[in-house]
Amino acid sequence: MRRYGKHTDEDDIRTRPNRKGNRPRSSIRPKHEDAAEGMVLTVDRGRLTCLVQGRTVLAMKARELGRKAAVVGDRVALVGDLSGKKDTLARIVRIEERTSVLRRTADDDDPYERVVVANADQLAVVTALADPEPRPRLIDRCLVAAYDGGLDPLLVLTKSDLASPDKLLELYGDLDIPYVVTSRQELAEGVAVERVREQLTGKVTAFVGHSGVGKTTLVNALVPEELRRTTGHVNAVTGRGRHTTTSALALPLGNGDGWVVDTPGVRSFGLAHIDPSRVIHAFPDLEPGTAGCPRACSHDEPDCALDEWVAEGHADPARLYSLRRLLATRERRDGD
Repeated sequence: MRRYGKHTDEDDIRTRPNRKGNRPRSSIRPKHEDAAEGMVLTVDRGRLTCLVQGRTVLAMKARELGRKAAVVGDRVALVGDLSGKKDTLARIVRIEERTSVLRRTADDDDPYERVVVANADQLAVVTALADPEPRPRLIDRCLVAAYDGGLDPLLVLTKSDLASPDKLLELYGDLDIPYVVTSRQELAEGVAVERVREQLTGKVTAFVGHSGVGKTTLVNALVPEELRRTTGHVNAVTGRGRHTTTSALALPLGNGDGWVVDTPGVRSFGLAHIDPSRVIHAFPDLEPGTAGCPRACSHDEPDCALDEWVAEGHADPARLYSLRRLLATRERRDGD
């Protein structure tokens, strides 16, 4: 049965109204040129707490971003309710280009990499000299991740009243890594806190370390209580009432010049995502010597040109040993 006549006009065609409005679909996305700039402070179950114009604002990722995820430290653009009031929610519509990325995998066989923090300037590896015993292989892995991600490493050695730092410092002396040694008494008196703070001023620093090394205790000493309360909005998201380091959290330094990112304690630091060819960039004295290396050289094989480069006196042999020790850390277990 014909519904319309032989000479049908377009006005005769019945159309169903669009329930979601009459605006046609378009692949052109809004530019959000009026979006406000912000920084992600923490992420919890799809909700992101951001610092926007001095206020903490709860936000969610806009659908138009697809699978692209924002992480702690990301610089983002937000629209919507930016008042920071209770029960309000903004939208993150853009994630700005990152200057650095700290990544890790669960283990060396896990292909899924997790971004721990973005846009950090340095990575503070916190290690106790005793109780628990230091784990050099875990330190090596953290250093490799820092070099690969574009972060400068910093060693923070705690509990020097229980053991001497000399042996550990000798192990990393050829890497020219800045370090701070603290004791429990110095931490309690505030002397150690000031020494650590000197290394953090003007920078965004991510703190990593396994449980029991005093990482969170140090972070709490660095960040005054009133500034931790400023991000109390974060804790309301989790419903725990206080931060227990189950997810990364960015906190402002007391002097207003720098940020500390407290991360959950790690049991392992997988490096499945690491490209060994990028680690050499952290050794500028050795990098020119790779010009004669065969393609895809691991820098730890018979044909590596670095051996001849060092033998000719262009670099210290200890530096080449340190590079190869770091590159080989993927082949060793953390507890070795």
